[in-house]
Amino acid sequence: MLFSHWHIFKLAHFQIESMITVSNLAVQFGKRVLFQDVNLKFSAGNCYGIIGANGAGKSTFLRTISGDLQATKGNIMMQPGERLSVLKQDHHEFDDLTTLDTVIQGHSTLYAIMTEKDALYAKADFSDADGIRASELEEKFAELEGWNAESDAASLLSGLGIKEEFHGMKMGDLSGKQKVRVLLARALFGNPDNLLLDEPTNDLDLDTVMWLEDYLANYNNTVLVVSHDRHFLDAVCTHVVDIDFGKIEIYTGNYSFWYESSQLASRQQAQQNKKAEEKRAELLEFIARFSANASKSKQATSRKKMLEKINVEEIKPSSRRYPGIIFTPEREPGNVILEVSGLSKAVEGEVLFDDVNFMIEKNDKVAFISRDPRAMTALFEILDGNMKADKGHFNWGVTITPAYLPMDNTEFFNTDLNLMDWLAGYSNDTHEVYLKGYLGKMLFSGEETLKKASVLSGGEKMRCMIAKMMLKNANCLVLDSPTNHLDMESIQAFNNCLQNFKGNVLLSSHDHQFVQTVCNRIIELTPYGIIDKQMEYDEYITREDIKELREKKYAGKL
Repeated sequence: MLFSHWHIFKLAHFQIESMITVSNLAVQFGKRVLFQDVNLKFSAGNCYGIIGANGAGKSTFLRTISGDLQATKGNIMMQPGERLSVLKQDHHEFDDLTTLDTVIQGHSTLYAIMTEKDALYAKADFSDADGIRASELEEKFAELEGWNAESDAASLLSGLGIKEEFHGMKMGDLSGKQKVRVLLARALFGNPDNLLLDEPTNDLDLDTVMWLEDYLANYNNTVLVVSHDRHFLDAVCTHVVDIDFGKIEIYTGNYSFWYESSQLASRQQAQQNKKAEEKRAELLEFIARFSANASKSKQATSRKKMLEKINVEEIKPSSRRYPGIIFTPEREPGNVILEVSGLSKAVEGEVLFDDVNFMIEKNDKVAFISRDPRAMTALFEILDGNMKADKGHFNWGVTITPAYLPMDNTEFFNTDLNLMDWLAGYSNDTHEVYLKGYLGKMLFSGEETLKKASVLSGGEKMRCMIAKMMLKNANCLVLDSPTNHLDMESIQAFNNCLQNFKGNVLLSSHDHQFVQTVCNRIIELTPYGIIDKQMEYDEYITREDIKELREKKYAGKL
């Protein structure tokens, strides 16, 4: 039975706390049921991270709550007068508006009052009735703090990296990455009661993501967010909303707590002979240990002290399938890994990096970063022999077998070959059982191994490229944006593998947790040389002396 999407229940606002209530919700497309019998409450002061395998229905769930998609069954309720704000994905929807107006229009009630008020005052024949109406509008305008609207919108834009010179420009004149930030400011504007964000960190640089993490960690209303960025989810979420088994469940804690607890529950499920009291004791010890670790961080879960209240019964195994990413170096790296001397590269007259000198040592796992992401891709393409440097040279050690994962893998899949034949082209052993073993590790089984390579999704192509790398038995992995297009399960499996990899890793990634947990050295490429520090990523980006060093380096003052 279809239903009216927003059913407002009439209780005095002061009697119960603000919340979104989902009752008996179901979404079905044809015969395919995404989820059903969903009964949840999302309350103010909490941030809910929505997770699930690709295709589970994360974005669909958000669209249903926003009213953009009609559910098959059930209803969604909000408090009277509450405002819902959604991060828009259409980058051309507001091309005719100025940047500042686009943000303020995010509060539709306030914007309508402003528009009507301005139209009244612009009338040549301003009447007494117009005066009365204008007075009414001024009162509502003041109640909504309309006089601060422009300064608040400007502050949000500046926090998100949109400089004041762009505030009066038309949206149609901004770049795609600038539009992403303006649309995010629009969603945040006016402190909405309920905020829905689908992949809010896409196309944001490190500083802007950190600003957004702090903003949401201190946000006092209700937030629902879909993101593949595990560090971001850990920083802002008080709860995880897991879409699995066709159901949607809320769990206390952030993503890391959910992942570790579901893995522990899966291991316990496999240990049939373990006594119930032993399992319970193990779970309780895990909760206590995780709570202690969380209390030392700035995470929202720590702020809310949620983990201390968790029930052991809440911890359940997941149905997720994780790919088997295993790199087995054929030989141990020698003392000489890679020497780079005087390397320089410019594109269309713009210097990406200049006079780059470094040596990769044994056990180095290096994150390459830059304010211009083209710099890392250019460096990796040069090291793989696909691009020539303008100046300088490099030398791989004689014991080193590098394997490269490019950011753009399009050329590898312009073929009519099926997956078995495609992978065979990169293998010395072309026996069916051998190749199926590698495809199986990447979650391709049965008839899927005969799919044409040209019709794969972005995530499937990345898994095929990883299988291709695994065949090489390399002892040095060069990875350009390795998490692109991958789902959370593949990212987690890749992350775990690299932490335990015995060879060298050179990588560039926008995934904060990936870099922090894998790398022990940071090399930043600038147009005026490099910054090279043997330290973890979190220390590199937070130390004040390094912040000053970076500013001077990019300004050419060093």
